[in-house]
Amino acid sequence: MMDTTLAPTLPVPAADRAPAPAGAAQHAVADARTYVVRTLGCQMNVHDSEHMAGMLEQAGYVPASAADAARGSADVLVINTCAVRENAADKLYGNLGQLAGVKRGRPGMQIAVGGCLAQKDRAGIVDRAPWVDVVFGTHNLDALPVLLERARHNERAQVEIAESLQVFPSTLPTRRESVYAGWVSISVGCNNTCTFCIVPHLRGKERDRRPGEVLAEVQALVDQGAIEVTLLGQNVNSYGVEFGDRGAFAKLLRACGDVQGLERVRFTSPHPAAFTDDVIEAMAATANVMPQLHMPLQSGSDRVLRAMRRSYRSERFLGILDRVRAAMPDAAITTDIIVGFPGETEDDFAETLRVVEASRFVSAYTFQYSQRPGTPAADLPDQLPKAVVQERYERLQALQERISLEENRAQAGRRVEVLVADTEGRKDGASLRVSGRAADNRLVHFALPPAVQGLAAGAGAHAVGHPSDARLEEHPHPLLPRPGDLVTVEVTHGAPHHLVADSALAGGIYAVRRTRAGDAWAQRARARAGLGGDDHGHGHGSGQGSAAGSGAAGGPVVLGLPAVRTR
Repeated sequence: MMDTTLAPTLPVPAADRAPAPAGAAQHAVADARTYVVRTLGCQMNVHDSEHMAGMLEQAGYVPASAADAARGSADVLVINTCAVRENAADKLYGNLGQLAGVKRGRPGMQIAVGGCLAQKDRAGIVDRAPWVDVVFGTHNLDALPVLLERARHNERAQVEIAESLQVFPSTLPTRRESVYAGWVSISVGCNNTCTFCIVPHLRGKERDRRPGEVLAEVQALVDQGAIEVTLLGQNVNSYGVEFGDRGAFAKLLRACGDVQGLERVRFTSPHPAAFTDDVIEAMAATANVMPQLHMPLQSGSDRVLRAMRRSYRSERFLGILDRVRAAMPDAAITTDIIVGFPGETEDDFAETLRVVEASRFVSAYTFQYSQRPGTPAADLPDQLPKAVVQERYERLQALQERISLEENRAQAGRRVEVLVADTEGRKDGASLRVSGRAADNRLVHFALPPAVQGLAAGAGAHAVGHPSDARLEEHPHPLLPRPGDLVTVEVTHGAPHHLVADSALAGGIYAVRRTRAGDAWAQRARARAGLGGDDHGHGHGSGQGSAAGSGAAGGPVVLGLPAVRTR
């Protein structure tokens, strides 16, 4: 049985605190230094950025306005970097070049660089961009506020890179942007030795959290209104190896099924070599684990997989997909593929095309091989010419586009339940559609019934938190969904990267299910619009305040979890 006794430490409710002098809070906020965190990279980086924001807010910083954030104009700007591909450095230094002028026009502004590229390049970042104030790595996120203060006091750049994990990131304060869905790390680091990947070098060996700690964070998220959780790890299905339980991940999925109020559980990413049937059985048997799987292929050629040190072969990979679909016929499967690995021949690439055709992926993240210094593959002979890689890449993309279109067109007529999002549809305002994710994680754009289209138009595109937004009314129109609500619609047609469900336009299937998550979104949006309520940051599965309106005080939430001791 999993240990679930560990409870979160929540902020003291506002009602239990001594009242501040009149006007003191507004004065304090006006004087507070502002911050922006820019994220480059994967879901792990997105979650790390939430920790950075949480620590800054705990240190007294406040988020910059949306307009200032877009300009990069804030007292502190943090760039959380990626190092997986070659263009990661170009993105970083492009950002830093733009910020040099901003900083010259804003005395006292500080720029911090963290993440994987900071762990790799270290003081070299300050050498190339001497206007950077702080450089910190993947192992010492907790040092950010102290380094900023030290740099300001000493008036010189501070570079601090730890060689091993200092504090498990999940113990840190967290400022979550979404109140209806959240990331939960189950492990950090990776024990694999893929020759193309720099992640183990930058994030270290795998360190697993105990199941009770993970479930405590999941419960804290749900208590604050979230109905969807994504479990994060570099290789989630090796979870438990560190504490001696190779079946721990399947058990964790089943335990998530017992969390009342948690409607959707996802995870990313597994590794084909360690993906076992007990995980498939747990996915199929646990009602709130979604019928979705991201399974990285990387290459369909066994020879290339061997050179990559990917300890599986194409037939094993296809066998996994067969067993997943036998257990969950509606499962949507996505993947990662690298084109142009050193020594890849036309025959090798033909094998990748064969496996992709057989796999019927809903979508694929396809990448041209990027030579990363410090990885074994960077020193391999037979690095391919750019023109060859580009041509193969375009052929792979064309194949996957066709398959994605065929798979999505086959969804026409299917009834889906969509978790409404507030950032998915860039054209929602113009199309009078609302966007979100189906259970299988397909992006769905759905039409509103004519009776509420005027309300949506009145709110305006992306008018989140505007006082005129009809979604913020105490009793919104029953057909008008809010982010976090669930809407059942019928798919009318599919495109390569999304589904369209216009069933409501002709009086067809359309039903809104109000959720605690939608209540939490409205509560936060009303607070930001000055209409009352708690602007909670959803830290550690929560933020400030609760979906039930407990009136919890503002500020990031810190779980009472132990720090990792350095060895």
